[in-house]
Amino acid sequence: MYDRLTKSDIEKIEKEIYERTLKAEELNEAVKAAKAFGDLSENFEYYAAKRERNINAGRIKYLENMKKTATIIEDKTAADQVGLNDEVELYIIEDDDTMTITLVTTILVNPEEDRYSIDSPIGRAIHGKRIGDECVVQPEDGEPYTVRIVSVTPVDGEKFDIAGY
Repeated sequence: MYDRLTKSDIEKIEKEIYERTLKAEELNEAVKAAKAFGDLSENFEYYAAKRERNINAGRIKYLENMKKTATIIEDKTAADQVGLNDEVELYIIEDDDTMTITLVTTILVNPEEDRYSIDSPIGRAIHGKRIGDECVVQPEDGEPYTVRIVSVTPVDGEKFDIAGY
């Protein structure tokens, strides 16, 4: 994994691990209760409870591994540079169009909310750049394109939830 995360990200991970550990107790009880219904071969409640318990346990392991292997970073960009938790308006030159994204760490990524990682192709291209700079974005599977940074606005990254899987 070796994600680059902030101290705040680690705190969010620890909080979710704690909450899921508490939830594990409830899920174990739900499995026991469903098992008591009898014949397990046709006991939907039992299999559903086991599935939920396993998903929860898997998420805990995933988060613990992410925390263990993470590299802690600090955003050292200047106020006029694109950095973590900055909302960035980009002009896509080839398309004569604009888009606005927020640059975040990998655990806060959510493309549906236009949050992209500093380690993504677009994140690597614009991180540390300034308003007016033009950057070439090289997607992993696709044609490169050029963006111009139109504006940079800091946002409160604390409001973002960590991504599910």
